[in-house]
Amino acid sequence: MDTLSDVLRAIKLTGALFFGVNASSPWSVEVPRAHSFARIILPRAQHVISYHIITQGSGWVRVGDDPPVQFHEHDILVIPHGDSYAMCSAIDVLAGLTEDHSVEFFRAMAAGQLPATVIEGGGNLPLAHYVCGFLGCDAQPFNPLLGALPRLMRLRRGTGEVSNLLDSLIDLTLGEASGVGPGAQCIRLRLSELMFVEVLRVYLETLHPRQTGWLAGLRDPVVGRSMALLHERPAHGWTLAGLAQEAGVSRSVLAVRFTTLVGCPPMQYLARWRVQLAARQLSDGLVKVSAVGRSVGYDSEAAFSRAFKRISGVSPAEWRHRNLISANSPFS
Repeated sequence: MDTLSDVLRAIKLTGALFFGVNASSPWSVEVPRAHSFARIILPRAQHVISYHIITQGSGWVRVGDDPPVQFHEHDILVIPHGDSYAMCSAIDVLAGLTEDHSVEFFRAMAAGQLPATVIEGGGNLPLAHYVCGFLGCDAQPFNPLLGALPRLMRLRRGTGEVSNLLDSLIDLTLGEASGVGPGAQCIRLRLSELMFVEVLRVYLETLHPRQTGWLAGLRDPVVGRSMALLHERPAHGWTLAGLAQEAGVSRSVLAVRFTTLVGCPPMQYLARWRVQLAARQLSDGLVKVSAVGRSVGYDSEAAFSRAFKRISGVSPAEWRHRNLISANSPFS
């Protein structure tokens, strides 16, 4: 089981918007919190992730009120938690754009009223070029990937197969940037999704050996094997002893390593993952609640409903009702 791919499918990772920026000094771009424009670029997404790949030049990025961080050519910036942020040519350069200005920009870009490459700045050297990707995903009831990512990810493209693939994807996407033929937008968005997955793989390569979190768990032989088993057979009647036996370690070793890296015990992780899988089924179709519960490992509807409400905060029926309302909203 490819655990990362399984999670990306379950959280409905979807390309929302993709465009390039050619900037000349002085330049500044200020982006409000993602919830202010999420319904414009991807109405049904619970959450929006933004990322930027710097192909030329340098500048500064500030997430919220955090100290600014300098970036350079070949850097990759990811803002995974929907925070407001600013990118600029120098620390003291700010355009002073309001949230309304930014929302109108996203509205025009999503409507196809702007070119695929945007021109920014004052017309002087040095120049900067970067590509911006925005993706939608589910954040609730359980997205283990988001919880594993810092507020700002800044990394450089590494070496080897992953970097070569990312470079190829960037070249392909830039080549499609001006495409106006049938399916061009769909191609750009799918390439954008693939680039984000490659960014995650580059990030995995850069993790410190003592790093904790869900992604670090994927890399650990024991925890990674255990998570793969849980994702491969989520409806199985797992126990800590049975999982430890298949992972080839003792119960105590598995419990300690899993909890230390992932942040919760294996059986708690399984319960959360089952609820995430069930939530997707409840949102996507009209399968009976009892059948959804059985498909993720619960023998009775009552047990499933208790577990679902404990983790998501609402009953399965209420979850389905809310998502039906959202799907039929005029903003969708």
